[in-house]
Amino acid sequence: MFADRAKIFIRSGKGGDGHVSFRRELYVPAGGPDGGDGGDGGDVIFVVDEGLNTLNDFRNVRKYCAEDGKEGNKKRQHGANGADVICRVPPGTVIKDFETGKVIMDMSNKTDPVVILKGGHGGNGNMHYATSTMQAPKYAQPGQPAQELYVTLELKVIADVGLVGFPNVGKSTFLSRVTNAKPKIANYHFTTLNPNLGVVDLSDGAGFVIADIPGIIEGASEGVGLGLQFLRHIERTKVLLHIIDGASVEGRDPINDVYAIMEELKKYNIEISERPMVIAANKMDAMNEMEKETVITMLKEEFEPQGMEVFPISAVSGEGIRELLWHVYELVKNAPEKIIEFEQEYVPTFDFSNEPFTVEVDPKDSHIFIVEGPKIEKMLGYTNLDSEKGFDFFQRFLKENGIIDELKAKGIEEGDVVRMYYLEFDYYE
Repeated sequence: MFADRAKIFIRSGKGGDGHVSFRRELYVPAGGPDGGDGGDGGDVIFVVDEGLNTLNDFRNVRKYCAEDGKEGNKKRQHGANGADVICRVPPGTVIKDFETGKVIMDMSNKTDPVVILKGGHGGNGNMHYATSTMQAPKYAQPGQPAQELYVTLELKVIADVGLVGFPNVGKSTFLSRVTNAKPKIANYHFTTLNPNLGVVDLSDGAGFVIADIPGIIEGASEGVGLGLQFLRHIERTKVLLHIIDGASVEGRDPINDVYAIMEELKKYNIEISERPMVIAANKMDAMNEMEKETVITMLKEEFEPQGMEVFPISAVSGEGIRELLWHVYELVKNAPEKIIEFEQEYVPTFDFSNEPFTVEVDPKDSHIFIVEGPKIEKMLGYTNLDSEKGFDFFQRFLKENGIIDELKAKGIEEGDVVRMYYLEFDYYE
């Protein structure tokens, strides 16, 4: 089955924690801290693979997780970096945030790998925190956490020309005649449920890529039927070839059909409705010469003043097809070369404030708890504890950063003393 949409979970690697250790060698009684840094976590990387044309692989595997970085070690040894995870996608894939539907990255013009989620940096070992006043730091920086996200992958077919029209007007038959594509053909509505791509080869190297967009119905822009899934594939095309049932075999009004689909395109994306459009009046083999002339005259009078050429064709017999294809080729040749690319609307952001701290019981007094570390020093440096707001911030900081939980885990009781550098206070719930 052709898959043009998939929801997957992606996760970068967590950074490895920094290590706490001290140099202990013969004749070096106080060698100082020598804890190494943690390794970086692996990235989540997306790569365009020209050999793919569906998202089927993402239907089978829905989780893509990079490897975590390894913890640092003693003797200043750096932890190993985590391995990246590579996601290979077909050309035309758009990556969106699942929750908001906003575009994270359009891979259409990307020739190089793209990092979607960056692995967490490894934490600093305790060797980085030695100062003149703190020569034996017993803390190290934890690695940055992993980034994780649910994303939607959408495949928007990259083709020069998009075939549009109501179901059962002969688009699949037309595609099978003018290209090497072999779409499923039968006499019932919504025969084509998947976009079919084909290459039209004209003489002297001239040609273009054409996509049979599955049959659109009125209300498609509001999601009626499979409308929105189908309309996604029109967004990249340069020219629209509108195939209508000129013979009204099923009693349809060809003029009304053109306007109905133009209205759906306009509702979905007004820019699409303004692209060059050609009308191919199909099934001319089902009419006599007088009927054919009447229908074509009516269509030309209606649409050619609006800049849309009308070509009578028969997808069954091949009548009129060569003239139509050369006209479409000229429109494609004069269209801008740049593939339409969707702007980035969403940048994943994550909070990586993870400076280290330690909570220890004073070895001389079990009712005194000592809290130290760069996180604490920085907080005390910019907090005015003499003001009510500053003290409220201080209390929230202790709670939100897990310091209160750590004190409780160490067995603190009401009335015990908490010491933070120059600050001491009694602990109460």
